[in-house]
Amino acid sequence: MPKRILQGVVSSDANAQTVTVVVERRFTHPVLKKTIRKSKKYRAHDENNTFKKGDEVRIQECAPKSKTKRWEVIAS
Repeated sequence: MPKRILQGVVSSDANAQTVTVVVERRFTHPVLKKTIRKSKKYRAHDENNTFKKGDEVRIQECAPKSKTKRWEVIAS
């Protein structure tokens, strides 16, 4: 089964080897037919601390790296 890949923006790079990525998804409300934006934060592993706040990145599922990290940054 392929690993999920998401695209988002780095919202925090304060921790060592970890970035917080905000991923936004858009969908149409089933009743109102209005486009709704929802966002979710993911903690991703950044081995060399290369990504900074505001960078556009892609993250991929991986085996758990810590209590909260289940994603890793694969590219910008």
